[in-house]
Amino acid sequence: MKNLLITVFMLSALLTACSDNAEVKTFVNANGYTFYNDSLITFQKMIIEDGKVREVGGEELSNAGKIIDIEGKTILPGLIDAHAHVMGLGYQELNINVAGIETLEATLDSIKVYAEANPELEWIQGRGWNQTLWPENEFPTAADLDKVVPDRPVWLTRVDGHAGWGNTKAMEIANISQDTPDPQGGKVIRDRNGKATGVFIDAAESYVTQNIPAPTAEERTLALEKALEKMSSEGITSVHDAGIPSQTWELYKTFADEGKMITRIYAMIGGTGNDFDELSKNGPINSYANDRLALRSVKISADGALGSRGAAMKEPYSDDPGNKGLLFYEQEELNEMVDKSVSNGYQTNIHAIGDRANEVVLDAFEQAIEEYGDQGLRHRIEHAQIVSLEDIPRFKELDIIASMQATHATSDMNMAEDRVGSERIKGAYAWQKFLDQGTVIANGSDFPVEHVNIFYGLYSSVTRQDHEGNPPNGWYPEEKLNREETLRSFTLNAAYAAHQENVLGSLEPGKWADFVVIDRDFFEVPAIEIWQTEVLETWVAGEKVYSN
Repeated sequence: MKNLLITVFMLSALLTACSDNAEVKTFVNANGYTFYNDSLITFQKMIIEDGKVREVGGEELSNAGKIIDIEGKTILPGLIDAHAHVMGLGYQELNINVAGIETLEATLDSIKVYAEANPELEWIQGRGWNQTLWPENEFPTAADLDKVVPDRPVWLTRVDGHAGWGNTKAMEIANISQDTPDPQGGKVIRDRNGKATGVFIDAAESYVTQNIPAPTAEERTLALEKALEKMSSEGITSVHDAGIPSQTWELYKTFADEGKMITRIYAMIGGTGNDFDELSKNGPINSYANDRLALRSVKISADGALGSRGAAMKEPYSDDPGNKGLLFYEQEELNEMVDKSVSNGYQTNIHAIGDRANEVVLDAFEQAIEEYGDQGLRHRIEHAQIVSLEDIPRFKELDIIASMQATHATSDMNMAEDRVGSERIKGAYAWQKFLDQGTVIANGSDFPVEHVNIFYGLYSSVTRQDHEGNPPNGWYPEEKLNREETLRSFTLNAAYAAHQENVLGSLEPGKWADFVVIDRDFFEVPAIEIWQTEVLETWVAGEKVYSN
């Protein structure tokens, strides 16, 4: 009997060991970097158990479970994009993308080719045009589109999402006439005779978009699949989705329930209207499906964008006298929206680009904090692009996170100072001014406004240059982040901005084993090479979700 018990015990121990080994992985020969106890460290080995980090260290660590040789390649903590639009990326993958095309003629050629290749489409849709790249630097017109697609409606969103361009057919369907008014927070671009030219700014876009058939369930599913695949291939393990409707949340939950959510999504409810009422019935969702999803924040937009001169400014644009941009809400209305979000326990994240918009948003946060106190909700201003120098300290005073996007600076540097002048530019894309006062910067891309490649953002943060290395020392180089600050902004700070720093953002024991393997050492390569980094593998919860 004694021998039988010993045999059973040994067999049980062996089975337990085999079971443990099946869930344990040791990564060896790594050139690894992570934040550990708030300091940047290097490591050669990492042991993962049940999808979470058990240990990181050097050769002194004993191997356990399955051994995976990294062969000296670089490991970084999973990269977190703190501001993006997931479904927008998916639809961009399905529709025409004209981003980066440097002439109107070439843009029209691409639209013509796409339309001819897709004769079954009821509407021709796409995104990415940017008139500031074109020699004429002027808004396009419906007549331009009519030359290439006269028989079907066309609608193309500007690269920043804050303007749309339609052809005559689209405007006819929308019943646009000289009597069509400019809505609150929007503008219809008109010629000297008052006739709509085909470009609609911000809230005016809805005149056309409300007539476009909604995507089918199959199209939404395909768009999400495309977006997840694309993000994984770029090394993004988690993303903060800036404004979703209830329908999208249900789609995300379905993917998570089916084990298909290969990128973590920290979702923001789009506004405080009907979607908020529906999604907030049971309060914030801090974690769903082992941190694959969260829904504990709200996204509100206070103004438009700089490129379309829709960003709300205190004084007129330097290159457009008389135009101060578009403030979407009066102070009282914005205060009410913030009150509704905060009183229900939601982190509130507000898009503000112009200095007037940032001031109004700071005022709204200040009154909410006075009324409800500091609830630890970690409110954020999304973009914080042009901030008056006197308003920058208020971010620290009110403990507001600056959710900024490094590539916006390098994309806008060709026109930003033209828009705001030499004085206001001192508070523009002012990363070091925020860091120096102790403000947390969470970095992102705002894709598909910018490219989804997250290493473009790391490069822009370190250099403030374009991909040719211009300007030589960087654009307003005193605002650059160093490489450690940059990595922190795309990992630990981004996790903090989502209340997830205890489970994400670094490869520390107990956190999810989200990481990327890349083809070069981020901390050692010449700065010009950072944007050329290739992702070799992406891992989420200790499972490989992408391999190059």
